[in-house]
Amino acid sequence: MTSHPHHRTDTTSPKPARRRRRILLVAVTSVLAAIAVAIDPIARTTLADNPVDLGPVQLRLAYNTGVAFSLGDRLPAGLLLTLTIAITLGLATYAWRNAPHQPKLHTISFAAIIAGATANVIDRLIDGKVTDYLHTGWWPTFNLADTYITCGTTLLIIAILLQHDTDHDQ
Repeated sequence: MTSHPHHRTDTTSPKPARRRRRILLVAVTSVLAAIAVAIDPIARTTLADNPVDLGPVQLRLAYNTGVAFSLGDRLPAGLLLTLTIAITLGLATYAWRNAPHQPKLHTISFAAIIAGATANVIDRLIDGKVTDYLHTGWWPTFNLADTYITCGTTLLIIAILLQHDTDHDQ
């Protein structure tokens, strides 16, 4: 088969299976972030004066003007917002660029992390603080978005370690 002299084949575009990794990244990120963002106003309204005891976890309304463990809570709200947006965008850009070339588990892990970060940024945009509502008594109060970040990070570390072990076995 002869190709047309002016016809160029794009060899840089990812194969369909790899292109689907980007779709997976966006889909999982969007769904998880939407769930977390939808729960925040419900928590603010429902738990304002009415904590719920579920045994090992209580649903209790709290606000965090800082980041994890209230770090940076004395920084100006605008600076904190700018930094969290920059970090979230940087991580999302990294995940987007690498999604076609990384294992599916890495893509899902990044999606969870980005979803949590995005949901917290959106929550912070509303009133300068993040709504927290999951309370254990032995750990700082947190929210669903925080669990996405923690679970995504844990899953990513495990996936990297498993990949590293597999690479050494070959």
